[in-house]
Amino acid sequence: MQNWHTYDTDEVVRQLETNASTGLTAVESVRRLAVYGPNELQAATPVSKWSILLEQFRNILILILLIAAAVSAFLGHDTEAIVIVVIMLFTVLLGFMQEYRAERALDALHRMAAPVALVVRNGEQTLIPARDLVPGDLVILQTGNRVPADVRLIECVNLRLDEAALTGESFPVEKQTGALDCPDMAVSDRGNMAHAGTAVSYGRGRGIVVATGMQTEFGKIARMLEAVEVCRTPLQKNLDRVGRILAWSALAVVALIVVLGLLRGQPLLEMFIFGIALAVAVVPEALPAVVTISLAIGVQRMVRRNALIRRLPAVETLGSTSVICSDKTGTLTKDEMTVRRIYVAGEMWRVSGEGYDPHGTFDRGSDSVPPSEPLKLLLRAAALASDAHVARDEKAGRWCVKGDPTEGALVVAATKAGMDKIALDEQYPRFSEIPFSSETKRMTTLHVSSSGTVAYAKGAPEAILASCTHRMTGTDCIALDSAAGEAILDVARQMANDALRVLAIASKDEARIETAEKEMTFLGLAGMIDPPRPEAQRAILTCRQAGIKVQMITGDHPFTARAVARELGILKEDRVIRGAELDAMDDAELEREAEVNEVYARVSPAHKLRVVSALQNKGYVVAMTGDGVNDAPALKRADIGIAMGITGTDVSKEAAAMTLLDDNFVSIVAAVEEGRGIFENIKKYLMYLISSNIGEILLMAGAVLMGLPLPLSAVQILYVNLATDGLPALALSADPPEPDLMSRPPRNARSGIFTRPVVSLMGMGGLWSAVVNLAVFAGALSTGCPIEKAMSMTFVSLVLIQFLKAYNYRSDRHSVFRRPFANGWLNLAILWELLLLFLVMTVPALQKAFGTHSPSLMEWVLLAAVAFTVVPVIEIGKLLVRKGCFGKI
Repeated sequence: MQNWHTYDTDEVVRQLETNASTGLTAVESVRRLAVYGPNELQAATPVSKWSILLEQFRNILILILLIAAAVSAFLGHDTEAIVIVVIMLFTVLLGFMQEYRAERALDALHRMAAPVALVVRNGEQTLIPARDLVPGDLVILQTGNRVPADVRLIECVNLRLDEAALTGESFPVEKQTGALDCPDMAVSDRGNMAHAGTAVSYGRGRGIVVATGMQTEFGKIARMLEAVEVCRTPLQKNLDRVGRILAWSALAVVALIVVLGLLRGQPLLEMFIFGIALAVAVVPEALPAVVTISLAIGVQRMVRRNALIRRLPAVETLGSTSVICSDKTGTLTKDEMTVRRIYVAGEMWRVSGEGYDPHGTFDRGSDSVPPSEPLKLLLRAAALASDAHVARDEKAGRWCVKGDPTEGALVVAATKAGMDKIALDEQYPRFSEIPFSSETKRMTTLHVSSSGTVAYAKGAPEAILASCTHRMTGTDCIALDSAAGEAILDVARQMANDALRVLAIASKDEARIETAEKEMTFLGLAGMIDPPRPEAQRAILTCRQAGIKVQMITGDHPFTARAVARELGILKEDRVIRGAELDAMDDAELEREAEVNEVYARVSPAHKLRVVSALQNKGYVVAMTGDGVNDAPALKRADIGIAMGITGTDVSKEAAAMTLLDDNFVSIVAAVEEGRGIFENIKKYLMYLISSNIGEILLMAGAVLMGLPLPLSAVQILYVNLATDGLPALALSADPPEPDLMSRPPRNARSGIFTRPVVSLMGMGGLWSAVVNLAVFAGALSTGCPIEKAMSMTFVSLVLIQFLKAYNYRSDRHSVFRRPFANGWLNLAILWELLLLFLVMTVPALQKAFGTHSPSLMEWVLLAAVAFTVVPVIEIGKLLVRKGCFGKI
């Protein structure tokens, strides 16, 4: 790969065999198009829709559900079979839509390509489709154009490019034509290059195309997007693990029951059907529905909190996030230049307010005070020497600037002092101007005033001071000597060290165009920055309390990154790692640095990708936020990518799993809370369900080992399965979050759902359920009850115990008595299931279908009391969990 930015223009012309005045000939351009191919991004080999659909059936839970549906149909339980099939198809289609939409990120890159380009061929300007550009073409760039290919600039007239989408640079970048020395210079520092996908914000220029299509910087990002594999979420990994465990458990149950039954002389077909029924009960066919409902509820809540989820598992992934790698521009900052400090008449003023909102105050270190006359004069001069305007975008509900963002910041500052730009232009009409140029580094405008004519200039401090012979002090003007000039430059340097972009302002009365920039009066300095979002600081503090690291990864200047990170509270140490330093690190060294470093500056898309991968290799669950094209590969590689909805490019939105509708970092914290709550609810469901299944399996196995008859029939087992897997389980998916959810550290994604405390609680509940129900069954038989009566009492006892477990497992650490009835949906579900149980036990037709007998009132009370004993047992388990007896929660 050639480093075109290191060649002078003559060498570029020579190597590309073109002409800097007349461009290529039509014949030569056709020949090169055949050699280099069209100037467009190549799509990866598309994955067929059928392949994506069939891939969904490789999920172990889907296969189990298919078997469960077939067995249910074989046993004549058509309703349950239909419900299982519907749940399975819903899950398959949901997964299909997620993966199909995830493949669209490259389409957005295609849309960002410029559709047409203005080129010089055969010595004539002509407009051609951008896809027909070839290396060596002479391209003309004008204000408002999107750059159609990577171009080595050979002529610049006040040319500034908006490169934020590609590099993350906050300001429009001033361009020049001279060769640069460093071959390994970051893309953001290549001042003589214009890259595909960026936009011309000011001025004009010409350049020679040096790369097209996939060879451009845009193309490299597209290639990285193709190569990046989307990581499976912690939820998907956990559910796959659960599915495998349950599948093998089901097979073991079938084998055990059938073998033991045969050894006792039971009929083969009867034991096989019974074993299959119990195996079906082990399979949580409602698990996909519970997961989907939990995620869907979380998505609805998050939309109300300005976060839009594109892939449902992303909600849960946020809950296990341990590191947030955030872009700076537009994410932690407002992406709106704001004047923060003004130095005028020897005084430093501070300006409040954020972004383009024209409301704010002025102060000199204490309470806000009205702006002084010298300050008003400076702001009036700055606004009149600017072409930008501020306006309210009612549709978007925010203020925006039309024109250059630096000029916009000056106009907004003047508006805060009560000066309206339109009114100023009418009061001081402009009749001439000297435009900004990279040589003079200033812009001067001439206006008609009530006392004659006046010139106002703004630009680099050293350039403005060179034009000044006087300076303003209060209401007077005095001569500007070298000592005063050096003192002003010291102030400018101090402001620049605080990451402020500094402009100087000057004026001249009775000005003419020929002498406007001579013997001017220095008015002051204005320092501006793309400010941090005030709410982001609070959100970062919340992240720290929740045990989540926040790292800033930006393409911006290290000074700016350090200042913003320090103000937000991200930077604890003072170190900022540059992209060039990352290049010098091997993977092992980067993994060590990534764990402790907080801020990265002047980074490329490849650097962002390496940092995310290094953190993942160290076991962190990484969320990456961003809004530019340069963020897309890292957004796709991260465990969860978060794009900005307002300022974000289509590319970043398509590559991300979640989009913030208000571009507000605070919404990420809300998403983390929702994600943690969703995982907790899925864990509650699994604790409840598997504990119930353990109780059923141990009950059956215990009866067989004790030489007792089977305590439940196949149809009773299937009913218990339907009752526990049904409404109570679904109600747990809507359980409200626990109050201390955001004061807990992130859970270890590798530990999964089944930690030692969770397994211990499930085991205690399941074992006690089996012991109690065996005691009920054996006790009933010992008193001479018919087998059908004993089975009925065991059936009631089992169902009641499992309903009580639904309340107990609403938390794996807090007492059930803390907020026992906080889940209204669970209350309704249990009431409904109790009614159904009563009907099954008392209605003759249902008694015949389920083989039940109606208990007496005393038996109902006794069975309820026996079932309630599971509550103190699980409460003791939770007490031991809180004391750490089963390991870390």
